[in-house]
Amino acid sequence: MEKTKDIATMPWEQGDVDVLTENTPNYCIIVWNDDVNSFDWVIETLVEVCSHSVEQAEQCAMMIHYKGKYAVKVGSYDTLKPMCEAITERGIGATIEQNVRR
Repeated sequence: MEKTKDIATMPWEQGDVDVLTENTPNYCIIVWNDDVNSFDWVIETLVEVCSHSVEQAEQCAMMIHYKGKYAVKVGSYDTLKPMCEAITERGIGATIEQNVRR
């Protein structure tokens, strides 16, 4: 009779597992729609400030236009603060909000 390996003891299933125990709150930059800034200016800003691709920036601009606001970047508060300031310095309305996920 041939012995078979126990599935529960396969080598790739053995070992320690790292568990993240610290929750770092995520924040997002919200860009608000207005009647002043052009699509091109918003797109250029998102490419330069947030390092978006042109395609990603275009999609964000469309969402901002049709939804009234859009979360264009997610990250830690310290990372997003200078980006948000750079966006607002260009005359575009932007705020940082806590990203609530459930």
